[in-house]
Amino acid sequence: MRAPAILAFILFGCHMAQAKDAPPWGEPHLSPAPRTQAEQDRIRSTLGANPRALSAYEARPAGAATSMSPSARVPFSDPAIGLTADQKLEFRLGEALFEKLWVQGPASTISSDGLGPLYNARACSACHLNNGRGYPPAHPDDATPGLVLRLSQIGADGRTHPDPQYGFQIQDHATSGQTAEGSLSVTYAPQVKRFADGTKIELRVPTYSVANPSSGPIDDSTLTSPRVAPPMIGLGLLEAIPEADILKNADPDDADNDGISGRPNRAWSREFDQWMLGRFGHKAGNPTVRQQTAEAAHGDIGLSSTLFPAQYGDCTPKQADCRAARNGNSAQQDNQELGDTALDLMAFYAANLAVPVRILARAPQVLRGKSLFHDAGCAACHTPTFVTHRLPDDPARSFQLIWPYSDLLLHDMGDGLADRRPEGQASGREWRTAPLWGLGSTERVGGRKGFLHDGRARTVLEAIMWHGGEATAAREKVRLLDVEDRAALIAFLESL
Repeated sequence: MRAPAILAFILFGCHMAQAKDAPPWGEPHLSPAPRTQAEQDRIRSTLGANPRALSAYEARPAGAATSMSPSARVPFSDPAIGLTADQKLEFRLGEALFEKLWVQGPASTISSDGLGPLYNARACSACHLNNGRGYPPAHPDDATPGLVLRLSQIGADGRTHPDPQYGFQIQDHATSGQTAEGSLSVTYAPQVKRFADGTKIELRVPTYSVANPSSGPIDDSTLTSPRVAPPMIGLGLLEAIPEADILKNADPDDADNDGISGRPNRAWSREFDQWMLGRFGHKAGNPTVRQQTAEAAHGDIGLSSTLFPAQYGDCTPKQADCRAARNGNSAQQDNQELGDTALDLMAFYAANLAVPVRILARAPQVLRGKSLFHDAGCAACHTPTFVTHRLPDDPARSFQLIWPYSDLLLHDMGDGLADRRPEGQASGREWRTAPLWGLGSTERVGGRKGFLHDGRARTVLEAIMWHGGEATAAREKVRLLDVEDRAALIAFLESL
């Protein structure tokens, strides 16, 4: 089934209240063609379809770009279907950069130097194991690849600023001659919850600390937020969803009184020098895959680029020796450590990692769970489907029916998940709805399970029971399910 067959769109129902005064921020990184009237009519005609019915195309969550034969060992590592031969070469070059171990600069290999001076990992793949998610340490003394502690302060101007001593992130490694800022540690306290049938479930309440801080304790006014690296699949398709289709799901004032008030985050584009819709990151703090890639390379590895040109990475003015350390900027890399060509290749790789096919989409238990998912109201935030832009120059992402199960909006998730740290327009209680596609492959990809923004939930059911705020009603409906229905709901989620 090729792209034309995907045009039988089935868009699941969700609250569609128009966001008041939703700004047309624009999508300058795309060159979409207008949808024809026939295409628009076809999409609208399916909006009332029964969301519990099985779509003929539901097993292909990324439309024609879905990987139909993913590797059993690394199911998140295939290129999107539909790439040209030249694009496949770009994908593999980007993969090599993604897996590259960077070294301290200047070095004899100008394409590999620029690490640090402070860093969390030497390669992107160290945090995104097999292109999946990061995890918290299994034991308090374990290393924490893929888990970082974000920092910020709210200045007198009301804006977000870095911690004056440690910057925007604690880096737990340093190059020769420098000192790591400290090591992140997490401990857990048990919290027992009960389902209506009496079954117990034990949640883990995390407490984070920084051991051996290089310049003393973190300031009491500094806000902190632990974050695990999110999965890499389907990012280019999320980027290709029309801004208007995301904004029409926003309902910041809960005009339809359903208890759900998703809000868009507004993110500054360093590339286009304008505000854009935030789509990427746990709080939707970046507008494009390219900027998300450059920011991660800068904050986690210490690589300068034209988007984040500070050759000293996240070193603050108080870390004078760190700022004065040697760097890997070179003329061959646009006087940066990660030149535009290399950044483009890495972003292309990140944008074109395929979503794997759903194998059990038609199983009776899965279909039962799908119905329960909608009955509980989960789809009010985890919007099942979108149709991507018509992109004549990008056929692999063009006009695809996709099933990410996310509205890409911010939602208040309650006190239990609150980090108290604003980011852009996101409050300290709000998080972007996490896409659910690929959820069932988590353990195969990373060797273990771990969910939510800091990986505290060891199972999907634990993650659900952490939901609060706008998701309280949905969580309570799940809590009232009997053991068989809970198993069906989890079977559905793990079939995605």
